[in-house]
Amino acid sequence: MERKIGIIYSSVDGQTQKICKELLEFFNQKQIETELYSIDSFNGDLLEFHTIIIGASVRYGKHKDKVYDFIINNIDYLNKITTAFFSVNLVARKEDKNSASTNPYLIKFLKKTKWVPNFSDVFAGKLDYKSYSLIDNLMIKLIMKLTNGPIKSNLPIEFTKWQRVDNFGQRIINNYKNNEKEEI
Repeated sequence: MERKIGIIYSSVDGQTQKICKELLEFFNQKQIETELYSIDSFNGDLLEFHTIIIGASVRYGKHKDKVYDFIINNIDYLNKITTAFFSVNLVARKEDKNSASTNPYLIKFLKKTKWVPNFSDVFAGKLDYKSYSLIDNLMIKLIMKLTNGPIKSNLPIEFTKWQRVDNFGQRIINNYKNNEKEEI
């Protein structure tokens, strides 16, 4: 098994991909070989990776079926290596819903897949009304109204806390380096 990290993402509006690119850059700065893939085009061999990170966004209360399928189809291998999962959703903008133990979408996802990644976290996404279709715009405004979120904004609102993303990456690196020492 090679000593590299694979990052696989599922992104609806691009924020999950942006977070994954931040992690990729973070690992590259630490000189850790890392590859980034969209779940839609991943055709690599999981055996190439010592660590797999999966990032997935939530739309209308759930992650894409392709993410569930990927994990279910690869659960045996994922349980043998170091893994990390993070969810990106707007509910995570709230202090009482922004951790792995309090975010309902992350909890529901892990329960449904029966997967226990070594690391899990949740990051708040981005709200950009101008980029949504009419139906999405109306639905997301309704959801924001119900959850006391912003319903009017001409500019995108990025709720992602980038230091949290870097801290997540650092936890993975610390584990990676500890395992590297054990193999020597």
